[in-house]
Amino acid sequence: MATPLGEAAALADLVARARTGDGASLEKLVSRIQGPIYGLSLRMLWHPEDARDATQDILIRVITGLAGFRGESTFLTWVYRVGANYLLSARRSRLEEKRMTFEAFARDLDTGLSDAPPAVEAPAEEILLLEEVKVGCTLGMLSCLDRPHRLAYILGEILELDGPEAAGILEIDAPTYRKRLSRARKDIVAFMRAKCGLVAPGRPCRCRRRVRRAIELGRVDPRQLRFVSDADRARRFAPVLAEIRRLTETRRAAALYRSHADPVAPEDFALRIRQRLALHT
Repeated sequence: MATPLGEAAALADLVARARTGDGASLEKLVSRIQGPIYGLSLRMLWHPEDARDATQDILIRVITGLAGFRGESTFLTWVYRVGANYLLSARRSRLEEKRMTFEAFARDLDTGLSDAPPAVEAPAEEILLLEEVKVGCTLGMLSCLDRPHRLAYILGEILELDGPEAAGILEIDAPTYRKRLSRARKDIVAFMRAKCGLVAPGRPCRCRRRVRRAIELGRVDPRQLRFVSDADRARRFAPVLAEIRRLTETRRAAALYRSHADPVAPEDFALRIRQRLALHT
């Protein structure tokens, strides 16, 4: 997905002014790029707290490395490259610590399916619980890929970056990128075809049947949802799902990921970045 020309020009202007020491421009720049960085981090690391920590570290690298931006790509492409380099070698997230594989994830999905309503004292609106399970589950599937293949899938299938741009972000040649993306796509599609009732309606797993088990295991807290908050958007998913199912089976998985709301950074990182930078000056 190419960055609109107006947005690219606005970012370039902020970069130029930030390089001169303009603090206000630097804060605006952080505010403009924190969303894409957080979205990339959340899809890579699954848990919002892990993604928040990664976002802060990546922003520090971006800001302290502004002199290294040569303008050979758009600024956002360069930001993604900084983020990718960080995320490929960052410490394992709390979900990665479980060393999840597609086989283990499949067993988990087959356990505890229930048609009984969730037993909670103050349940969140059911539609939000369903959306929370859907988003958490599909993001969890990504963690079954190793990091290089996961990142290739996120860039190519979810963010819809073209091949040369994605290969440049990963600093690999185009054939290697295409091979990674193809393998990741094949693995995700095969798993969803076997286990995801959204993509393959004949399969047994349904988000609704996972809600009760997810709450019992503490994976979903009805009082504090991790991934969703927009009930109106969640209600609109039914017609979106109908459109997804009209696609060929190989295209449904990526379409399901793209149907998620863009992750919203949980805070304005500008103040925290300024404080951290001040400690090192």
